[in-house]
Amino acid sequence: MTKIESNGPGQLQERFGRAVGRRLSAGTAELPYHVTERLRAARVQALARRKVEATAPMVVGNGQSAALAFGKQRFGLWQQVGSVLPLVVLVSGLVLINSVMNERRASEVAEVDAALLTDDLPPAAYADPGFVQYLKSDR
Repeated sequence: MTKIESNGPGQLQERFGRAVGRRLSAGTAELPYHVTERLRAARVQALARRKVEATAPMVVGNGQSAALAFGKQRFGLWQQVGSVLPLVVLVSGLVLINSVMNERRASEVAEVDAALLTDDLPPAAYADPGFVQYLKSDR
């Protein structure tokens, strides 16, 4: 087996792949033609997949801010709209929730005000400390 030396993780993988490739190629002379052709086609497919760069999202620092980048890949119009659409839906949902909650609070306050104004007691009676004592005591 070949000794594998490395200066970094990328070189280690590259050297390991080459060593495995040499070991696999050593026994191909005895294989039938149809098997070697299938192996050749598989190698071509593997190399084609390997050459396609995978662009994983990464956080890129720019001064005192950070941005989510996807390598050098350019987005089309529909991809940009699709990436902004969830943010728009989230913000509109929060605005809708806020307006519904404000409406509920206003209706609850209106009910309390209506109950106070239609009651037999004047509103000043509720502020009187003696009235609170009257409510706490047994009648």
